[in-house]
Amino acid sequence: MVFFRKWQHRPYTHVAAFHSRPLFATSRSGIVTMALRLINHALRRQLAAQLPRNAQVGSVASVHTLDKIGKREVVGYGWNGTASYADRVDYPLPPIRFREPNNEINALRVKEQGDWKKLSPQEIKALYRASFCQTIAEVQAGTGEWKMHLGIGLLFTSAAIWIAILMNLFVYDELPVTFDEEHQKAQLKRMLDLEVNPITGLSSKWDYENNKWKN
Repeated sequence: MVFFRKWQHRPYTHVAAFHSRPLFATSRSGIVTMALRLINHALRRQLAAQLPRNAQVGSVASVHTLDKIGKREVVGYGWNGTASYADRVDYPLPPIRFREPNNEINALRVKEQGDWKKLSPQEIKALYRASFCQTIAEVQAGTGEWKMHLGIGLLFTSAAIWIAILMNLFVYDELPVTFDEEHQKAQLKRMLDLEVNPITGLSSKWDYENNKWKN
């Protein structure tokens, strides 16, 4: 009871200090972060509303890829469902068009919905280049890139040869005298005189009666 009375008459300083603080104390950086999140959420909703109705279900039509492809139209699935353009022979139809639409391309697309005979060859080529970067023949044509790789390889090879020459001239010591032809012949004769490895080795191949190598 004594403890309860002491606690009961204790001033509530901690409660007053708690109520004196603002309920939603937020720093300036927190306000900026919250504002950026709201703007990002609004932009994602706006981009999602601009998705084409005939877009494929999957990552091709995801909101996260729209900021990468810009206004280019999603026209298919591609090779892995990713909204990225690449000229490939095994998958000749990319998931998105090569160029973003402009007034000229939009006018040609409206015109191509009619009779194709009214389109000039230049307009047909313009429509093709708006959807594709290269033709199949251009994709299969040689690029000559192997010449660059060969040239780089030869440059590194020549540099290695020159480094080896300079190392032999200025870094390494001279070879011992035992490396010349005269000393090597003397060492070989000494090994034959000692009959080194006479069963299957060097001496087994030497004819000691005729002093010559066996046939």
